[in-house]
Amino acid sequence: MSIESVRAFLAEKAPDIAIIELANSTATVALAAEGHGVEPAQIAKTLSLRVGGQSLLVVTRGDARLDNRKAKAAFGGKVRMLGPEEVVAVTGHPVGGVCPFGLATPLPVYCDVSLQAFDEVVPAAGSTHSAVRIDPKRMAELVGAQWVDVCQDVA
Repeated sequence: MSIESVRAFLAEKAPDIAIIELANSTATVALAAEGHGVEPAQIAKTLSLRVGGQSLLVVTRGDARLDNRKAKAAFGGKVRMLGPEEVVAVTGHPVGGVCPFGLATPLPVYCDVSLQAFDEVVPAAGSTHSAVRIDPKRMAELVGAQWVDVCQDVA
C-alpha cells in the first residue's frame, strides 16, 4: 500500500519521476547508497519526529545527524524520534521506506539545508526496496517543505 500511495502522489504531481525498485533492500543509508550507486550523503533520509503533540518529517542528507540544539530552536521544543509503530501510523510508510511523498496523514515537512549541496538526491519511495532520483529543491516544492538548518555540520 505504501509504495502505491507514493506512486499515486507522483502520478498526480510529478508524472515524469519514476520509482526505482531494487531486488535488494535499501532500508539503510549504506544499503541505499550501494544499491543506487551514489555516495551515502546523496541518500535523502526522512526522519519522523515529534515536538510536543505535533508529528513532523525532516528530510536530510544521508550522512547528517540531527543537532538537538538546532532542532529545538527551529521547532520550538524538544524533539524526539517516533517509534516504528508510530512511523507507520502517521506516514503510512515502513521504517526504511519513509519519504515525504504519499503520506497517510498530512504532516509538516522540512528539508535540511544540507540537501542543497546536491543537484540530485535519492529518497525512499514508500518501501524498503524503492526510491526516486530528484533535485532536492524540486522535492521540497512538491511536498511544500520549508528549508531549515537542523543538522550537525558535516565535516
